[in-house]
Amino acid sequence: MRTMTWKRKLSYAIIRPIVKLLLSIFWLTCRVEKIIGDEHAQKLVKKGKPIIPCYWHQMQIFGSWYMKLLQKRGLKIGFLISPSVDGEIPAKIVESWGAVAIRGSSNRTGARALKDMYNTITKDKVSPVTTSDGPKGPIHIFKQGAVILSQITQSPMLPIAFAAERYWEVNSWDKFIIPKPFSRIVIAVAAPHYVDKKANAEMLEQERIGMEQELNQLIKLAKSQF
Repeated sequence: MRTMTWKRKLSYAIIRPIVKLLLSIFWLTCRVEKIIGDEHAQKLVKKGKPIIPCYWHQMQIFGSWYMKLLQKRGLKIGFLISPSVDGEIPAKIVESWGAVAIRGSSNRTGARALKDMYNTITKDKVSPVTTSDGPKGPIHIFKQGAVILSQITQSPMLPIAFAAERYWEVNSWDKFIIPKPFSRIVIAVAAPHYVDKKANAEMLEQERIGMEQELNQLIKLAKSQF
């Protein structure tokens, strides 16, 4: 693992406020016109129990905006972030929001990350956000981790997506979406998915497919509003 040299610390200290500023610009200049299905999240938050928010990796900018909204309503939010030095900037940003940085990699240490998120839910009552096709794709393919986590914690998965009226699409595996300033934004939320504690492998696979289809349908629903 790479060490945090003084040069790296200095560069991260400079970059972190720039990243926060850019996020603030997107959030302030773009207008969230509608949140379809927001009542699903509100009902879950009122119950006072952890949930598992799920959105695609490309939806970070307004996915995190919605997480901050749920946090203001009383939900204790956590984000899974790489334990390497590359995760230092996002970890500090997340912590500055008052959220929990769960330092584990779903890529290199998947079992450990699952254990960490299990403890985060059951012991700390934190709702861990999952970008369910991350960290390296394939794009829009829902991975099994969130389904298993939902089963063993009995916490519901909450599907979330957004669409921007105008946006840039980054040339990356996830086709990361960057809304253009002053764009209208629509967020779509589906009913929570609960996983039977006694579900077998076939049932878990059906849940995985169901979540994948739900997230992709939410994108279409959000886009149809423009």
